[in-house]
Order: sequence, then structure tokens, then C-alpha cells
Amino acid sequence: MARAAEDIKYRGNRRWNGSWGKVWWDNELLFEISKFEANVTADREDVLVGIDKDSKIVSLTGEGTITIKSVINRNINKYLEAWKNGLDPRATIVALIDDPDAVDGQKERTTFDNVAFDKLAMMSFEKGKVVEKEFPFRFTPSDSQFIETIE
Repeated sequence: MARAAEDIKYRGNRRWNGSWGKVWWDNELLFEISKFEANVTADREDVLVGIDKDSKIVSLTGEGTITIKSVINRNINKYLEAWKNGLDPRATIVALIDDPDAVDGQKERTTFDNVAFDKLAMMSFEKGKVVEKEFPFRFTPSDSQFIETIE
């Protein structure tokens, strides 16, 4: 007999630890990943319904940021040269969180396609600090999907 959700006790060790997250940029594992974030925003326009102001979704915007501990020049020159030649190269990003302590070994994997970078971190450092570089990007939500999810 299945237990009701309110009967299940969740323990702290079942919370995801971001240390187990991985990111692939065009099928290349970013071993130096520090932080990853991707969001889809519903772009809305106001709609009047009688006296009430409501809203209607008119488009979706996908945006994110990859932050890496700088070790190598990660495809930066390739993108810079393409931009200088009037090209707008696109990438595929796959993100995975696979914490071995998660409930029943479940993991979550998402793919983002049609990824366009908005800024190339060419040089940045601070004395006494490990060098990090941020790569903000955008993607089309319709070209992205969950491959594996926690149920």
C-alpha cells in the first residue's frame, strides 16, 4: 500500500548537492564548472477583462549563465572570430544533476539547443582569487527539454 505524501519523511541528506552537477557545451564536459543557471520567463502583455487587469503569455524567453573556474580558453576565440566575421554560431548545452544520495538514485538532465552567447569573458582576474569567467547565454525554450526528471 502506497504511503501518502504527508507520511513520507524527507531528510537533509536527500537534498541535492550542486557539487554533483555537470554541464556539457557542444558535447564537451566542462570539468571546471563552478555554477550553472538556466531560466525560462513567460513574457506577458496586459489584458483587460472587465475592470480587471489580467495578462496573456505572448512569448517565452530562455536565458542562463555558465560560470567556470578558468583553466583553458573554452571556445572563446572560436566565437570571437565568428562574431568578427558577421556569424552567429549556436551551441547545445546539456546540464545534469546526479547526486548519489538522491532518493532512489534519481537524477535530472536538461538539454538546451539553439544556444546563443551574449558576452565572451575574454580577461578577468582578481589578485589572490581563483579566476572565474561567466558566459551569459540565451536559448529558445521550444528547442529545450527535460530528458530525465525527478518524479
